[in-house]
Amino acid sequence: MINKQQIKGILFDMDGLILDTEKLYCRFWQEAARVLGYPMTMEQALGMRSLNRYAGEAKLKSYFGEGISYTEVREKRIELMDAFVEKEGVTTKPGIWELLAFLQEKQIRTAIATSSPIGRTKKYLSSVHLENEFDAIVSGYMVEHGKPEPDIYVYAARQLGLKPENCIVLEDSPAGILAAYRAGCMPVMIPDLAQPDEEVRGLCRYVYPTLLDVIKMLDRENAEAGR
Repeated sequence: MINKQQIKGILFDMDGLILDTEKLYCRFWQEAARVLGYPMTMEQALGMRSLNRYAGEAKLKSYFGEGISYTEVREKRIELMDAFVEKEGVTTKPGIWELLAFLQEKQIRTAIATSSPIGRTKKYLSSVHLENEFDAIVSGYMVEHGKPEPDIYVYAARQLGLKPENCIVLEDSPAGILAAYRAGCMPVMIPDLAQPDEEVRGLCRYVYPTLLDVIKMLDRENAEAGR
């Protein structure tokens, strides 16, 4: 468990936590699968969140059998979602600007650790003027194993010059929480599309409705630590 005095960095997931895009991923996983002849439920789409390629392919085949091509469905999802975002743009989740201002004031370092490719990540962040608000930006494509493996959070902490145990991870997905837990970080969940089940909740230090609650938590812990 992380001691209050040791909180030196916050590692952020992006989709569904900073940006209100997780619902788009679920929508277009469903639409892409349907176009290719595989009707996907919302529950199944939620199961695809934040998974690395290998875990995602295994999950998709568990739904529809060995005959489905993960690559084809994923490429169609990217095509459909890119077209939508190009037209409609993306929006931020409530509380992100307030939390970043608080962290800057307290001199707590920040990094994004997202499963999305780095090009798409920077494009989305730039569209909402967040591209220069973090000390580091890390993509799952920069590490050997993506979420739910711990690599991305270990690497993100290293980019900040910190140990994982000195970092809080903010996540909205079960795969991300598991990655944070395995990395030795403090997992804090801000659920987006679905509430955590008992197993996932057991991995979390805290579960909060919004990013604004994280400010209250850090403020409380900082006060108790005499900062």
